[in-house]
Amino acid sequence: MNYRAIALPIGRLLILISVLMIVPGIADVFSRNSDWQVFLVSALVLGTAGLLMTMAFQGEQPPSHFREAILFVNAAWFTFSFAGAVPFYFSGLGISFTDAFFETASGLTTTGSTILTGLDTLPPGILLWRALLQWVGGIGVVAIGIWLLPGLRVGGSQLFALESSENTSKPYGHVGPFVYRLLALYAGLSIACATLYLLCGMTFFEAVIHSMTTVSTGGFSTSDQSFGQFDGLAVYWVASVFMLGSAVPFLYLIRSIERRHWVKDVQIMLLLAIVAAASISVFLFERFIGHDTPFQMFTFAVFNVVSVITTTGYAANDYLQFGPPVIAIFFVLTFFGGCSGSTSGGFKMFRIAILGSYIQGLFRRMIRPHRVVEPKYQGRAVSNPVLEGVLVFAVLYAGAFAAFSLVYMMLGLDLETALSASITALANVGPGVGDTIGPSGTFQSLPDLAKWFLAVQMILGRLEILAGILLLTPDFWLD
Repeated sequence: MNYRAIALPIGRLLILISVLMIVPGIADVFSRNSDWQVFLVSALVLGTAGLLMTMAFQGEQPPSHFREAILFVNAAWFTFSFAGAVPFYFSGLGISFTDAFFETASGLTTTGSTILTGLDTLPPGILLWRALLQWVGGIGVVAIGIWLLPGLRVGGSQLFALESSENTSKPYGHVGPFVYRLLALYAGLSIACATLYLLCGMTFFEAVIHSMTTVSTGGFSTSDQSFGQFDGLAVYWVASVFMLGSAVPFLYLIRSIERRHWVKDVQIMLLLAIVAAASISVFLFERFIGHDTPFQMFTFAVFNVVSVITTTGYAANDYLQFGPPVIAIFFVLTFFGGCSGSTSGGFKMFRIAILGSYIQGLFRRMIRPHRVVEPKYQGRAVSNPVLEGVLVFAVLYAGAFAAFSLVYMMLGLDLETALSASITALANVGPGVGDTIGPSGTFQSLPDLAKWFLAVQMILGRLEILAGILLLTPDFWLD
């Protein structure tokens, strides 16, 4: 394995991080907050380190083999998380490095879980840095979903390989033709979202922050009340539309825009169907307890459902107050996630569709044993490698959820909090259920060791589990 080839892009990544730190530093300069010095020094130190690494390994070819690509992606997530934690740790927040790393990993993986309180009074630089982490993390997630995972055939994702030939011998080769179009679409969605937020009454700063955390389906906000701080229902519908749009495969959006033709996509239709069913169910339960007008309750129901299933993590209100049925609905939604190749986390809709078709086939064969029934996706038979990948991913997903839940219970968390924390980290959702880590709570009170496990679980979830677990296998390190 060529470790020098991995060190070169890591050095460039450090330079990118240092450049990004200048933006919140400028925001603090204009607001006359002393944290600008923290961002400046952090940028200088990290930028220098990145420049030295780049110069030392200049001329090396970028990772061109699967093992190098896997190691680079894992190293990139952890490097960015450690480097991004530096401003949090040395700022005026007064938090431990554990909390700083947790907040950074949560932002970068677009999970949205937080240990911070008093967001309304935090300096603009810190708020902007949190949003930037999610925005950059979001585009990174899309790139991995379109480029790396299909090439590695992770969890059946080869179904979405960029080239019809499925020639995946060079994972880096696929990203070139789509980079500029992907960035243009991502930036365009962000600008459009910010513009509509401005028209809905947000300040310029609020619109910029929330557009970045909406399109990235990250969920960080500028207030402890999340979206509950805003008056008027229009802003909730704008957010819902852009959260759903960002949960749709970006490759599908690019091709549909270029061809000016929208084709039916199974995972998108399934996502919309689940959103509709869950929203109506939550609305009906809220009618018995809520005191808002029917349209307000329906708006909040749709917004909260979309927020959870797209793994954004915003909250219009504390939806857990509406009783066990609503809590159960949101807990189940946490597992689902959005579509493959989007900024959303979770199990992904295409896997749910394939599993559903597979189970339906099993039932049909039980009724008619001699009948040949193949699982299908988009009207086509699912190949055995894809089906095998989906089934293996489902087992690993359930296993990771159970194993981490057990760890959290061993660390002192109650059953509800442990289960909720595990799935919200693995699916990159953000808030969990319960009084501690629910929509109105934070992760601050959790043990430090639990926060480290949660941060690792967030990154593992973003790597679709397999890309992270492969590092633990002895064969991975053998030449």
